[in-house]
Amino acid sequence: MRFSDYIEQSFSNLRKKKLRTFLTTFGVVIGIGALVCMFAFGKGMQKNMTEGFNKLELFNYLGVFQRSENNKSNESTQDPNSQNEADRRKRLLDDDFIIELTKIEGVEWAFPEIRFLAMIRYQEEEEFSLIQVLPARICQSGIVNFRAGTYYTSDEEYSLIISDSLLHRMDIKKPEEAIGKKIEVSTLAIDFSLDNIPNILSFLRGQGLPFSRQSYTFTIVGVTERMGMGGPTLIRSGVCIPYGTSKKMKKLPVTSISDLFVSTQQTQGYSAIGIKLTSPKYVEPVRKRMEEMGFNTFSLTDQIEEIKTVFIFMDLFLFAVGMIAIVVASLGIINTMVMSILERYKEIGIMKAVGASNKDVKKIFLFESGVIGFMGGIFGLTLGWIVSVIINVVINSIAVREGAPNMNYFSFPWWLCLGSIAFSVLISLIAGIYPTVRAAKIDPVIALRHD
Repeated sequence: MRFSDYIEQSFSNLRKKKLRTFLTTFGVVIGIGALVCMFAFGKGMQKNMTEGFNKLELFNYLGVFQRSENNKSNESTQDPNSQNEADRRKRLLDDDFIIELTKIEGVEWAFPEIRFLAMIRYQEEEEFSLIQVLPARICQSGIVNFRAGTYYTSDEEYSLIISDSLLHRMDIKKPEEAIGKKIEVSTLAIDFSLDNIPNILSFLRGQGLPFSRQSYTFTIVGVTERMGMGGPTLIRSGVCIPYGTSKKMKKLPVTSISDLFVSTQQTQGYSAIGIKLTSPKYVEPVRKRMEEMGFNTFSLTDQIEEIKTVFIFMDLFLFAVGMIAIVVASLGIINTMVMSILERYKEIGIMKAVGASNKDVKKIFLFESGVIGFMGGIFGLTLGWIVSVIINVVINSIAVREGAPNMNYFSFPWWLCLGSIAFSVLISLIAGIYPTVRAAKIDPVIALRHD
C-alpha cells in the first residue's frame, strides 16, 4: 500500500465511528490547546521583557552606588591610605563626579538618582507617591515613553511629567485632559525654623518629629506610560520633576530605604548615580573603573542569567501542568484503538488471510493514531490561539482601567506552532503502539471464527 492509501483508509475507518473519533480527538485538542497556551504565555512574557529592555536600551545602563560603612571599614583595614580626606572627597558621588563621568570613554551621560516621598493633589483627589528627579536633557533622550504631551525643556521650570496609572487613580481617565493642569506637590522636610516651633517642642518632649509640610504648584506637561517599580525602566516613580527645581524644594531624599539609616557623613553627595553608555560593550570597562574607585555597581547584565533560569523553570512548570492533559488524552487514544481492534477483529483476520503482514496491520492502526494526533494538534493550536486572544482582551480591559498600557501576553513563534502539531502526532503514535502490537498478534484462524 502507498502512503496515500494508508491516509485514505485511516480517515475512512475513523469516519465510521464519528462520535468516538470526535471525543478522542477532542481530548487531544484540549491537551494540546492547554500546553500551547501555557507555552505561549511563557514566551510572551519573555518577549515583552526582552523587547522592553532593548527598546529602552537598559542593557546600556550602569548603576553606581556608595559603598556601605561596613565595606569601607573593611577596605580601610586592608588599605590604611584610603582613609585620608583627599581620597574620601574623590570617592564622593556629587556633581563634580558626574562631570568627570561624562569624560570617560563610552559614557553618553550620567544623572543622580534622587527620589523623595510626596503627596500629590489634584482638585479633591490626593495620592501618595514617590517622586523622581530627572534632568531635562535625560528626559529628552528618549528614556520616557509619552502617551500625551511632552517633556519639560528646562531644569528650572515648575513642570512635571506623570504616569497614566497615577492619573487614573486620581480619577483622570484621559491623559490628554491632564496636559496643562495645575497639580500640588506636598513634601515633608526636617524644619528647625521658628515657624515650626510646635513640632520642635513636641520633638524635644519625645512626642513627635520636627517635620513641616511644604507645598509647591507644578504644571503637567507630559503623561507617560506606567513608570512604577514593576516596569522595565530606570524611572521607578510615578512623577518626574526637573533637577534644578528639586534643589529649591525642602524635602527628604529617599533613593532607597537604606538612606534613612546611613550616617550624616555618608549622606554627603548622592547615594546613587545612573550612567547611560553608548554600547553594552562599555559596561564591563566602566564597571571595573568604578569598582577600582571604591563604588558598588549594578547592571541588568548581572541578572540576565538569573532571569533566563527563572524562565526555564517557569517553562518546565507549565510543561508539566500541560502534560497532565496530554496523558489523559493518550489514555483516550489507547482506549479508542483497543475498542476499534475488538470491533474489527474479523476484518483483521481477513486481511491477514489474504496476505497482509503484521507490519501492514501495524501501519494501518499507527496511521489511524497519527491522524487523530494530527487533527488534535491542528485544532489544539487553534484552540490555544483563541483562548489566548480572549485572555488578552480580558486582561487588557482590566489593565487599561488601572492605567496600564495594552500588551500582548502571548507569543506564538513558528517553532511552537509546528512543534505543537509534531508533538501531538508523536504522542498519538506512542499511545497507539500497544493497540497496534495487539492487533498484529491476532491469529487469522481464530479471528475468522470470531462472530
